[in-house]
Amino acid sequence: MPVAASAIYFLNLRGDVLINRLYRDDVGGNMVDAFRMHIMQTKELGTCPVRQIGGCSFFYMRISNVYVVIVVSSNANVACAFKFVVEAVSMFKSYFGGAFDEDAIRNNFVLIYELLDEIMDFGYPQNLSPEILKLYITQEGVRSPFSSKASDKPIPNATLQVTGAVGWRREGLVYKKNEVFLDIVESVNLLMSSKGSVLRCDVTGKILMKCFLSGMPDLKLGLNDKIGLEKESQMKSRPAKSGKTIELDDVTFHQCVNLTRFNSEKTVSFVPPDGEFELMKYRITEGVNLPFRVLPTIKELGRTRMEVKSVFGAKMFALGVVVKIPVPKQTAKTSFQVTSGRAKYNAAIDCLVWKIRKFPGQTEPTLSAEVELISTMAEKKSWTKPPIQMEFQVPMFTASGLRVRFLKVWEKSGYNTVEWVRYITKAGSYEIRS
Repeated sequence: MPVAASAIYFLNLRGDVLINRLYRDDVGGNMVDAFRMHIMQTKELGTCPVRQIGGCSFFYMRISNVYVVIVVSSNANVACAFKFVVEAVSMFKSYFGGAFDEDAIRNNFVLIYELLDEIMDFGYPQNLSPEILKLYITQEGVRSPFSSKASDKPIPNATLQVTGAVGWRREGLVYKKNEVFLDIVESVNLLMSSKGSVLRCDVTGKILMKCFLSGMPDLKLGLNDKIGLEKESQMKSRPAKSGKTIELDDVTFHQCVNLTRFNSEKTVSFVPPDGEFELMKYRITEGVNLPFRVLPTIKELGRTRMEVKSVFGAKMFALGVVVKIPVPKQTAKTSFQVTSGRAKYNAAIDCLVWKIRKFPGQTEPTLSAEVELISTMAEKKSWTKPPIQMEFQVPMFTASGLRVRFLKVWEKSGYNTVEWVRYITKAGSYEIRS
């Protein structure tokens, strides 16, 4: 991986160096003069956070009245560098009682140098978790009089935290009832033509968890993704079970997930943080199950008819369904009939708004409307019809078809766990051309 930093500088708004640390010998100590002369004095700070001067690149970010500047002369990972700055500032704030400004830096020189040596080694970021760093860098920073006092939390086992790198969970948690709540929340993005053909469609989803578990449990989550099922069948030397499988794209995990195990076994194994967190995010572009199909029939002279069909199962239902049908700005009067829900004309957004509080599956309610326009002397321009928009929420339905096959919890005490799984599909950008 390319390095993240050769040197890091903390400057005030005048360009004076408050503190700096050189991690590699490929940049000189006077590189900050180039930043001050070519960027700060030329008033180009707001144009781009990455600048190249000579053979060096400068990545900078302003926090309060301090500029944090990273200098590199070789190929560097820019995203990693900025992520390092954000995490480092968060870590400094936890030591300084929530403040990070020029006064906080001046009051904590020794502590900052000690932390800078710990959080980066030869240009590569190391552990930036405040919970872990406070286990062996116990010196407290000089706090601002306006900052809140740090909460007195139980100190976790230092050896486990540092060597096991479980900085997101502390030991000694005890619950009377051990429960795990898992929510799969998906947003459907759709662009459909007036004839019903899909022009663009994808699903963005996330798996949210809320864990109330005692001890240090190890969880294993199984999904019906194609790669995971194929890997499982290979390991068990038997054919994969028939059923729908899906291909997940652009998957990102919480830091608690064991990536080594995921790469080898394709299973999501993790020691969960306590409470609520986002386990993973994903995107799906193939095999999307559309929850609704809208069939508009719009006539310039005559009555407009619109039919909305729910495609999900008859035993399911959608909540808070809203259909926004655009009308011309010069609309004078509207009349409509609906077979379900309520409709009204909203002049503020130039739309007919059709609301259905509870939309059962496998049903086809319709709306028939007639719009009268104001006659004007101005030249009549053709109306460019904006797309029809939908809002909805369908419980216990996933547009991607993603399903939880199993959720297993292991803990050395062997307690019983109650698992709750819920599916929710919502509208993202759900548009139909009229």
